[in-house]
Amino acid sequence: MESIEYLWKDRKRHLGLPLSFTRYRLSEDRLFCETGFLNIKSDEVLLYRVRDLQLNMSLGQRIFGVGTVCVVSSDKSIPHLDLKNVKHPREVKELIHQHVEEAKDKRRMRTTELVGGEVGEDDYHDTADLEDEELD
Repeated sequence: MESIEYLWKDRKRHLGLPLSFTRYRLSEDRLFCETGFLNIKSDEVLLYRVRDLQLNMSLGQRIFGVGTVCVVSSDKSIPHLDLKNVKHPREVKELIHQHVEEAKDKRRMRTTELVGGEVGEDDYHDTADLEDEELD
């Protein structure tokens, strides 16, 4: 079995300390979120499916040097994943962004948005979604 090489790892932090059972990891092609101690729930988002990244930093988070990176994806099971209270959130967001772009380039994906008006869920189109639909 091949082990996964992680580019970044962190835990959800409380008062700036990694005292939780929520772990975040980034590999070349996936973002992982694992929660729990006895019963573990593990989620992952394929990076090529990431649509948007957002950074939120409340006053309390800024005091403790943490922030929340919000990941919006076209993944049906996890359309929204928050990496809560991670250290160096700006750098984490940029790292994820770089690897999202690389993952999309590897898959030769082109995402288009309709110009004008509000962007809705049906306004996105990429080749990966077409491939998934053809397989269903």
